[in-house]
Amino acid sequence: MHLLLNIVFAVQMIAAIAMIGLILIQHGKGADMGAAFGSGSAGSVFGASGSANFLSRTTAVLATVFFVATLTLAYFGNQRPVNNSVDSVLERSVGTAPAAPKPAADAPAAPGDEAPAKAGADSNQIPTK
Repeated sequence: MHLLLNIVFAVQMIAAIAMIGLILIQHGKGADMGAAFGSGSAGSVFGASGSANFLSRTTAVLATVFFVATLTLAYFGNQRPVNNSVDSVLERSVGTAPAAPKPAADAPAAPGDEAPAKAGADSNQIPTK
């Protein structure tokens, strides 16, 4: 399962990097007008309009691969493990945290606190300073 996730993650990263490169290579809409009138890009390998079609279709294919890989990783990331082993750090720490020590009954809880009230008639009253 981890091998499959690593492969999907690698495909996603390669598609993202290739998409960034292809988007940076493409011309804007204003550059197409110059190619139509015979500027320097008209003599390119793909022709005047061939590069735009090839680059835009390749970008669309890479975007589809990227989104499918993202959805696959999101689906597998939401799955719960089938075995009883815990893969999450947060789930591991819930049951293993040590309990905080309780203060002694006759000692004040913190420095500056008053001593606990003596048992008797005044024990239910709020102490005043």
